[in-house]
Amino acid sequence: MPQTPAGRALRDARDLLLAHAHMPETAHSAFSWPDVGDRFNWAVDWFDAIAEGNDAVALRVIEHDGSEQARTFDELRRASDRVGNWLRGLGLQRGDAVMLMLDNRVELWEAMLAVMKIGAVILPTSVVLSAEDLAERLERADVRAVIADADDASKFDGLGRDLVRIIVGGPRPGWNTFADAGDADDTAPGVVVSSGDPAIVYFTSGTTSRPKMVEHSHVSYPVGHLSTMYWIGVRPGDVHMTISAPGWGKHAWSLFFAPWLAEATVVVYNSPRFDPVALVRQLDRAGVTTFCAPPTVWRMLIQADLETKPRALRELLSAGEPLNPEVIDTIRRWWGLDIRDGYGQTELTAVIGNTPGTAFAPGSMGRALPGVEVELRDPVSGEIGEEGEICLPLEPRRPLNLMTGYAGDPERTATVEEGGRFHTGDVAVRSADGALTFIGRTDDVFKASDFKVSPFEVESILLQHPAVAEAGVIGAPDAVRLNVVKAYVHLAGAAEPDAATARSILAHAREHMPPYMRVRRVEFGELPKTISGKIRRVELREREERRGGARGEREFHESDFPDLKA
Repeated sequence: MPQTPAGRALRDARDLLLAHAHMPETAHSAFSWPDVGDRFNWAVDWFDAIAEGNDAVALRVIEHDGSEQARTFDELRRASDRVGNWLRGLGLQRGDAVMLMLDNRVELWEAMLAVMKIGAVILPTSVVLSAEDLAERLERADVRAVIADADDASKFDGLGRDLVRIIVGGPRPGWNTFADAGDADDTAPGVVVSSGDPAIVYFTSGTTSRPKMVEHSHVSYPVGHLSTMYWIGVRPGDVHMTISAPGWGKHAWSLFFAPWLAEATVVVYNSPRFDPVALVRQLDRAGVTTFCAPPTVWRMLIQADLETKPRALRELLSAGEPLNPEVIDTIRRWWGLDIRDGYGQTELTAVIGNTPGTAFAPGSMGRALPGVEVELRDPVSGEIGEEGEICLPLEPRRPLNLMTGYAGDPERTATVEEGGRFHTGDVAVRSADGALTFIGRTDDVFKASDFKVSPFEVESILLQHPAVAEAGVIGAPDAVRLNVVKAYVHLAGAAEPDAATARSILAHAREHMPPYMRVRRVEFGELPKTISGKIRRVELREREERRGGARGEREFHESDFPDLKA
């Protein structure tokens, strides 16, 4: 189909970024967000336009046994039209919220495109949520329909809500079968939406509070992910893989919008258990050129000693939380490529990143991406400087790639937009060359002996110890120092949670950390995490408060080892 004026504006903006792929300063100064007008639907104005008659592979879903399904762009265009028309036949209309509780399977991408095409609202949902979690989300988001895997459909039994229920891999009594959409008309549904209409709503992972409902329009994520495309470095004809579970913003970032903006192939690999050897084999087999994974995956790849580089790889990325410098150094030594860090939130697309072909210091998350202006604001004084909370100015123009707000919560939206800026709640410091380095959440940074301590900085040093697989650092209350640095440690390999290991870790901290930052207490055990894998330091702090100073069962203090000098 011919591209609409909105689609052409989007293409011009995209092509400018592709033309300046290794020139971030030029790209930042030359780029402006495209004006797609008041009527824009990315699934129609962009995806369908690039997909019609296009026999290039858009999606490959590879299973752990080597079997796979693939769809061309044109096949996905026609399939999503059929699904969209079928959904309308079930009574779904523009503005209806549709919960998608699907794992990485072809039907997920068909459904996302279809829901967007009919002007309904995509509500991505993790398959690991409980029935109790689902009941709350169905109510809060006023969900009209749910599309779920057969393995998860039973979680909706007894929830008592009037829903259009659709099962993938069914059948199931009382549920419509997704496969029936295959008999629907494959002409375009023809629903017209406003650019500002809600298109996708994500529940945040809830690291510090009740999950928020982040609402994005037909522009803020679909067009806003031009910045993510630029950070990834994905190009037309590339093969892109990201390790991310459906239900979280990063999945839409890197397995939907950004690669298809670049007209690249999306590849996912499904495995019941994470197997680093099998993953690297599939990266090589699938000819993956650009690959993004969270820090946990990179650490596990290193532990597996996978020194042979998959042949087609050109760009490596990490996201979700900052990547520790020693991991970057190891992969650089093995594969000859840098893992480039980036930064964004569910509320945003990628806004800061180390971009392709540019030098960066390990630990830095880069500079503001094209289309983005970043300020560092002191949370106390409000002054803009070289260290502070990462903020995006809302004037003279609201950032295009920022959420429309927290759905149903105008007070919380007003709070994060206070003072004419969007407040991320994350703290960073800017180096002399302009690069930004993550310090921590505003509520994670604490004071010890009147010095500010960044948990991430301490954790990065701890991870250099061979016995430490993961660490969560907090300030434990102390009568003299206000707080002392305490590390909750998940051990690697065969390391034992005993006094000898604790002494070794504390000695490592003494050797590599200044006195104010030094770990004084270590406790061994599993770390509480969000469903998306982020460490819940807030839960660790609450644990300390409940104990009232009492030791944990596997907790050791620096004072337990007299041979460690004070």
